[in-house]
Amino acid sequence: MDPIAAARAVVEERHPAARAAFLGGSVVTGHRTAMSDLDIVVLLHGSPAPYRESFKHGGWPVELFVHTEETWHAFVEREVRKRRSPLLWMCADGLLLSDVDGVGERLAAEARKLAVTGPPAMTGEEIDDCRYAITDLLDDLAGSVDEGERLFIAIELARRTGELALAVGGAWGGGGKWLARRLETAAPGLSVRLHHAVRGVLEGQVEALVDVVDEVLGQVGGRMWAGYQRSGTP
Repeated sequence: MDPIAAARAVVEERHPAARAAFLGGSVVTGHRTAMSDLDIVVLLHGSPAPYRESFKHGGWPVELFVHTEETWHAFVEREVRKRRSPLLWMCADGLLLSDVDGVGERLAAEARKLAVTGPPAMTGEEIDDCRYAITDLLDDLAGSVDEGERLFIAIELARRTGELALAVGGAWGGGGKWLARRLETAAPGLSVRLHHAVRGVLEGQVEALVDVVDEVLGQVGGRMWAGYQRSGTP
């Protein structure tokens, strides 16, 4: 069964009274792979929403995200504050499978508007938190002589550096494969440079990774460690 037909069958079986449904994710893009799943957003009038569930249907792995109109807004608002909203993008870029009363078109339009507007800018405190965390990892990398330690330090440096580059560029964040995809648009070539630099660390060469990390840090004031301070909650 093709993905669109499979997604419609899932909605009809699980929530035949749905107000609207979307099929999003890689399966509706050129990034589809043999392991792509069906990311389906369903809008209901009420209970049992909100919930999410993973299961198999007709050979397809399915990720089902079930909301009411109100919980959709609440979840998107919370995710947007974090500058990373999978739910927003599933509706902004996804295929509208069904729309009984117009809520699907309304939320799709809102999602596209929010997506184009972009995420909120990082605060000065958030930038300094990133600078401190990345600087600490660079110091750990410089001092480590253990191959296992260097592997995980390098991976964490690459992830945090990529996330910072997206935030500095005013771009939406992403995790895993979506971090790489967002970087190719917001900072072309950076993902490849980080990839080669991490491989270099595994071969005992840390200079390339340090250089690319410092380059991104330089856009927000460079390294920060001495003098960093945060107050905690009792």
